[in-house]
Amino acid sequence: MISKVLLADLSDEAEKVIGDRGYNSNKIRQSLAGRNITACIPPKTNRTSKPPDNWHVYKKRHLIENMFAKLKD
Repeated sequence: MISKVLLADLSDEAEKVIGDRGYNSNKIRQSLAGRNITACIPPKTNRTSKPPDNWHVYKKRHLIENMFAKLKD
């Protein structure tokens, strides 16, 4: 799984991970919490217990998505 490889290669200096709904799983969240990394991942719509997220931090992801959209055009 690609997400395991990417998250395993995070440096110990990482404080936050900003991801999209595809990374919203308990296993990923527990792995990051065990390394003292804050996960800023919005919950999927079908998730019953919705963990709190910092939406102000998640807005920064939108800027990056827009940049990649412009590069693709």
